[in-house]
Order: sequence, then C-alpha cells, then structure tokens
Amino acid sequence: MTDITSKNTKTLSPAEAALREAALDYHRAPTRGKIAVTPTKALSNQRDLSLAYSPGVAYACLAIEEDPSLAADYTSRANLVAVITNGTAVLGLGDIGPLASKPVMEGKGCLFKKFAGIDVFDIELAERDPDKLVDMIAAMEPTLGGINLEDIKAPECFYIEKKLKERMNIPVFHDDQHGTAIISSAALLNGLELVGKDIASVKLAVSGAGAAATACLDLMVGLGVKRENIFVCDSKGVIQDQREDAKAGKLDESKQRYCQVTAKRTLADVVDGADVFLGCSAAGVLTQEMVVTMAPKPIILALANPEPEIRPELAKAVRPDCIMATGRSDYPNQVNNVLCFPYIFRGALDCGASKITEEMKLACVREIAALAKAETSDEVAAAYAGEELAFGPDYLIPKPFDARLILRIAPAVAKAAEESGVAARPIKDLEAYRQSLERFVYQTGMFMRPVFTAAKANPARVIYAEGEDERVLRAVQVALDEGIVKPTLIGRPEVIQARIARAGLRLKLGVDVAIIDPENDSRFRQYWEAYHQALGRQGVTPDMAKAAVRRSATTIGALAIKLGDADAMICGMVGRYDSHLDHVRDLIGLRAGAKSFATMNALMLEQHTLFITDTFVNDAPDAEQLAEIAAMAADEVQRFGLPPKLAFVSHSMFGSSKRPSALKMRQAYELFAAAHPEIEADGEMHGDAALSASVRATFLPDSRLKGAANLLVLPSLDAANILFNVLKISSSHGVTVGPILLGAAAPVHILTPSATVRRIVNMTALAVADVLALRGAK
Repeated sequence: MTDITSKNTKTLSPAEAALREAALDYHRAPTRGKIAVTPTKALSNQRDLSLAYSPGVAYACLAIEEDPSLAADYTSRANLVAVITNGTAVLGLGDIGPLASKPVMEGKGCLFKKFAGIDVFDIELAERDPDKLVDMIAAMEPTLGGINLEDIKAPECFYIEKKLKERMNIPVFHDDQHGTAIISSAALLNGLELVGKDIASVKLAVSGAGAAATACLDLMVGLGVKRENIFVCDSKGVIQDQREDAKAGKLDESKQRYCQVTAKRTLADVVDGADVFLGCSAAGVLTQEMVVTMAPKPIILALANPEPEIRPELAKAVRPDCIMATGRSDYPNQVNNVLCFPYIFRGALDCGASKITEEMKLACVREIAALAKAETSDEVAAAYAGEELAFGPDYLIPKPFDARLILRIAPAVAKAAEESGVAARPIKDLEAYRQSLERFVYQTGMFMRPVFTAAKANPARVIYAEGEDERVLRAVQVALDEGIVKPTLIGRPEVIQARIARAGLRLKLGVDVAIIDPENDSRFRQYWEAYHQALGRQGVTPDMAKAAVRRSATTIGALAIKLGDADAMICGMVGRYDSHLDHVRDLIGLRAGAKSFATMNALMLEQHTLFITDTFVNDAPDAEQLAEIAAMAADEVQRFGLPPKLAFVSHSMFGSSKRPSALKMRQAYELFAAAHPEIEADGEMHGDAALSASVRATFLPDSRLKGAANLLVLPSLDAANILFNVLKISSSHGVTVGPILLGAAAPVHILTPSATVRRIVNMTALAVADVLALRGAK
C-alpha cells in the first residue's frame, strides 16, 4: 500500500478534503467495497445446478479425496490467494486494527486480479498472539493456493512467516518484507551497473532494522553484497557488539545477523564513505550533511513512506552525482511492490510451488532489473506521456503499468521453483507458458496467435505510410522482435531517427528498417511516372502526379506495392479512412474476382470473439454485394484459426417481415449458402438469435447455424459501424482488431487515428499472413 496519510479530517487541506470525499465515494458506490465473488460456470437451468451442486459435485469431491492434487483441476484453489492481516502495521496508518485495514486488503486483492488474474480472499483476523495467528492461518491451507501476509508488525511478522513456511505446503509471502526487498534489489543492481561499482565491494549503510530492511539485506547478500560491508542502524544506533542488548544476548535473530564489530555508533558514522544508503525507517533521518560524506556516485534508496528519509531534491542539491529511489509515485524510481507480488504468485501458483524460495525471489529481481533496460512498452509510454523512460539514473526499475512484467517474472519464477525442487507441477514448455500469459497482457494475444504463427513462418515486406508516427515505430520494434516483418518506413530519416532515440528503441535505419524519404528519394521519378501511367487518362498530368507522390504517404506506399518494393501496407493513422481508400482503389485496385471493397472488425468479448462486417466502406450494399462481402469475411476469419459461422442480421426473423431490407438480407443469405454450402450460416435473423441457439430454435429448430455465430453480416454501413462502436465500449473494453480491408489486390489495411501500438502490431501480422495466403492462392 502506498501514499496513505494518517491526518485526520480536521487538518486536511482543501485538496486533501476533496480527495478524501472522492475516495469515500469510490469505495461506497455504485457497489460497496472493491471486490466480489463471481461464478465461473453457467447456472441457468436444473442440469447446471445438478452439476454445480448435488448430486454432480460429489464426483469432484470423491476424485479429490482419492487424489488431492486434482483439487487444482476441479476447484479454484490453484488460482486463489488469501491476503491476510491483523492490521497492526498498516503502512502510513499504523496499528488501526483488522476491520479498519479491510479496504487496504480489498485493494491488494484488486491488484492481484488486475495484474495477474489471481483471485483473492481478503482475511482480516482479530488476533495479536503470533502462535494463535499461525494456527488460524495454517488451518486454512485446504482452501488456498497461496498466502500473502500483509501489514503485520515486526518482529512478529518474521516469526509468523517462518512458522507458516515450516507448517504449510503452499507459498507464504510477506509482501512488506520481500516485495520491497525484490524491487529495491533490482534498483541496486541497475544503479551499481550505471555507476560502475562491484556489488561485492560496496559499503552499505542502513537506517531501519524492521521487516522490510532485514528482508532487503538478506536478498542483497544473496546477490553478492558482503555481510561485513553492511552497517545497520535502529532506534538505538548502530547494531554492534558493544551495545547493551547485544552483550546481553537480547538481539533478535534478524538483527544478530547484521551485528558488527565496529567503533561506529551513529547513522552519520556509517553513512560516511558509504556507496549505498538503504532507508526503511522514518522521514528525514538522512540529512544533507550526511549525504555529502558518502562515496562518489552514491546510490540512495530512501523507502520510508509517505515521506522518505531524504527527498530527492535535497540529496541532489548537495550530491548531483547521486542516484535515488523512493517509495513515492511522484519521483523517479518508485519502489512499488506491485512490480513483483502479482507475478511471483502467478508463477508459483501455475507450477504448484510449495513455497517461495530465495532462488525464486532472486529470479524475480533479475527479471525486473533486465526489463528496465529494454525499450519502453507502448502501454508505459502512453501512461507516462512526456516522460523520458530510457534506462538511466531516473529509470532504474520498470513502471508499474509495464504489462511485460508478467511475461518475464512468472516464467522465471516457475523455472526457479522447478530448479529449487518445490514445483509440484513443473512447466515443461516455458515458451508456451509465456505465450499463454499474454492473455493478461494483450487481450488479443491468444486470439491473434494463429496469425502470428503464420506470419513468423515467412516474414513479408510491409510498408508503413505514417513512418514518423511514434506508435508505428514502437509497433515496428515489436514486430521485428516477433520476427514477422521486413519493414519499410515512409518519412524523413532525420525525424524518424530522432523519434527512435526519444522512444528508446533499438531500430537501426538501413539495417533493421528501410526508408522511403518523400522529400529526397532516388525512386521519385519511377514512382510519379507509375502514378501518371495509372491515372493519366483520369485528368492527371505529370506535374499533378509529381505533386501527388510528394504529398501523400499512402500513395507512395501503394506505388511501392505496385512496383514490387513492398508486399503489404499499413496506413490510416492520420486522415480520413475514405481518403486512404481512394488511393488504394486507384493504385492497387480489387483482387481478381472481387467486385467491391469491404471492411471487417473483430471484438474480444468476454465469452467469445465476434466479427462484424461491413463497418467502413459500403453505405447500402445490395444482396449480391452482401453475399460477396460475407464470403471475403469468412475467408479472413479462417486466418485466425476459427471456422466461420455466419448470421445475416436483420430486424426480421426468418421471414417475419416483408420490408425491403429484410428481403435483401434473406436473399444475401440464400446467395451465400448456395455458393458456400460448406460454411455454417443462416438468416435473416435478429441479433439475439445470432448469438443464442436456444432463441433461434424457438423460430427455426433446423437452422443450418449451430451454436453462436462469430461473424455478423449487417445490412448497412450505419448498422455495422454503430453496432461495432457500441460493443467496443460496452462489452469488449475497447479491445478490437481492425478495420480489416477485404477485396484489395494486395494486402492493405487502413487503420484509424485512434489505433494503438498493439493494434498496429496485430494488423502487421495479419497483413503478413494475408501475403502468404495470396501467394498460396496464386
């Protein structure tokens, strides 16, 4: 939990009071609290009930009784974590008790679900006795796949975690200790790399000896910090052998590990000459005077929250060469536990780990450190627009919204669990596992997998009309990393190069990507002459041809395909769809046998994927056009590894209306069915009947369409576009693929100005797959 203040309402500023009211409204409405339990199986009839409960449930119970490991198959246990607290150390609020801590625990559950798809029970226990807490928590093992201990005060938290690990055969993880340790250790690794210091030789000064500090030190020692180079201060000063509690043998085990033989007695003493400061203590304890005495290029990890041991601006004022990390989101290098806890549990649950080992935590550290050095993802760039997010002193660790964290950490944790001997269900194919995790990253990931597989088999030359657009550059980087494309960018090289550098990408002009410069390219004469030859009898003079080629990047891209310099094109990020389509129509034209262009969009709905046509091109297609559009769309649906199942949608239900639009949709279906009897289709029908076999059966029990349709053919552009946009917002959370252009003589896809990086990547893969299909057809 972060940035919570213990101020009461009497001392709040107007801004804080407004935030308080907004937060209370957020928690109260429209549904009280932040989490709920939702069934994962249908319960719509008596048969469902008999399977979910008695008598059918008995078979699942008996199977688990015979083989307890089957609980992972027949129950939600393998995806269920308990977030458990007694409310004795709620960050920023202190000992507020279990009931008052419940909003925090619910919030933690939300983070587990949002970032890693893990279900959570938040459990707040009114118990302070450590042994009783251990007994209560351990007794819940049959219910849970893992336990996340939260906001339990030190030193009891050490004892509770230790005893639970000894007694339980599921992962137990005290996030306040280990989450902070993992993130701060990743920051340390990258900070030392930047300043060129060896981890084995650095001196580490520490303020704080509680749960978080001790866990940080244990993990840093595992990474290579020498124990003899660590000097820890608690509220009584330096932990050293001449202290009264040390001489009396009263130091707890965690402090005893870092008790030194030294003449140093104060924090100022140990900070003098230190390479690294680690603070897990209180606000303001590290002064500017102390920072001045640190070694060259010091690393300061000031993690007290909400106010750090020293603010970055104060430290940098006296030591501009320092590198800083804090727990605050308003400064660079935020040590935020959400960077690790969802993903370490994801990997541990998926391999059936019985505990979280040091090796698993170290694997997590290394993956987080490595990700900070990769180019910034489009999600992070969008979430932190305007910030320079390239590896360096102000970017030691990834941002919390970097969706790639799960793809790196979970497989690494699962692999480390197997190597540690604690994985009950080792994951043999880690690459396939990584691909399965893409469902949490890109909701289109699994749906697009067949397309990407086809594209990887034979990468094609794709030209990008808006080559200077940063979204395009990021997409090209991803597509190159996926191994699916040989890209060409249309744009000014100096502009493209500057934007590559600003985005922190690895693209090399002339090596990774080809360039067509609209202002200065040796092919200019060849291109305008080809343009004039194509349109010379439509009133286009040579001068007009030259101007057109200079002016329109989509024209250049279309000519590149026409002249054999590219196989496919992605365009449309700037300007009107119809303008781009005009250039495609003039220069590329229709494929053999096609009579018109059309478009199709795909929506990722919760239960299934739905394609809709025609969303952008034909205002009021007649029956013959609709039948042709349906056939082209069905071909494209198969590119996704799905059998097309068509519904010709209307206000009419199997002849219930004689209006012209109903007759048109009926005729369109009949024409399509006659030409493609092998494809499931039916019509004309209502929209609900298209998606529900039971609704359809009420009117026509012997329908040729079985189950739900996945391709809806709409009677007009207005109907298709309106339906698509309504579903996009109301049901698919904006997760779409397309527009997919149908009928062109070459693979061209005209996107829209709202296109995201992921959509451009997806459409690149589809364009490459279309190239392969076109070659196969020839």
